[in-house]
Amino acid sequence: MSDSKLAGQYLDAAIGLLRRVRDEEDRNIAAAGTLIADTVAEGGRLFAFGAGHSSLAAQDVVYRAGGLALMNLLSVPGVVGVDVMPATLGSALERVDGLAGAVLDTSPVRAGDTLVIISLSGRNSLPVEMAMNARALGLRVIGVTSVAYAEETKSRHVSGTFLKDHCDIVLDSKIEVGDAELTYDTVDAPFGPASTMVASALMQATMATAAAELADRGIQPPLLRSGNVDGGHEWNGRVFSEYGDRIFYRH
Repeated sequence: MSDSKLAGQYLDAAIGLLRRVRDEEDRNIAAAGTLIADTVAEGGRLFAFGAGHSSLAAQDVVYRAGGLALMNLLSVPGVVGVDVMPATLGSALERVDGLAGAVLDTSPVRAGDTLVIISLSGRNSLPVEMAMNARALGLRVIGVTSVAYAEETKSRHVSGTFLKDHCDIVLDSKIEVGDAELTYDTVDAPFGPASTMVASALMQATMATAAAELADRGIQPPLLRSGNVDGGHEWNGRVFSEYGDRIFYRH
């Protein structure tokens, strides 16, 4: 098989996954978008959290041109990327009991807010406890995860439950256990992860749904413009001024 054929095989797999979430998750995406629109309309705040590479999809909707200005990153030091040294520390922290509660207790979240939690496996203590504690505080929780992990692996949380078990709405990324779409006869391990792409697509589809839902209610969605187009900075400045009490990444 040539390199170009392998690249095409990966892209075909990616397209297949996107088609699946489009067709099979449409109702859940609509429900998630409506929940976010409800939160904005009711004066609530929006937060997104992901650990490790799952954080990439969370960061992708924060302070993003074309995105909702009210989406804030709920950061957990040491787990929101691979910049921590050693990078393996992030994986270890995901399994620490009690960390999620400490983070939420010192964060600006409050009852009526919505928290999106992104975790491919949904099996580690951190995302499970994050969802459980958030709901106990009165937040609505949207989970972006692969349901396959709950069917084929064991939870690492003491409750034996997964992220999907503690969400108001679940968006299933359809990613198979192991997150690798490709194999090659002379390569020992499978490769070609697709979870970041699918999770980001689910997030952006949800944000688009929320924007349209707000507009249909007669509410102008608080969207950001690119700072690289004329008038973008001025536009964003007005949005920041109007919604500053619900935007935490500028403080």
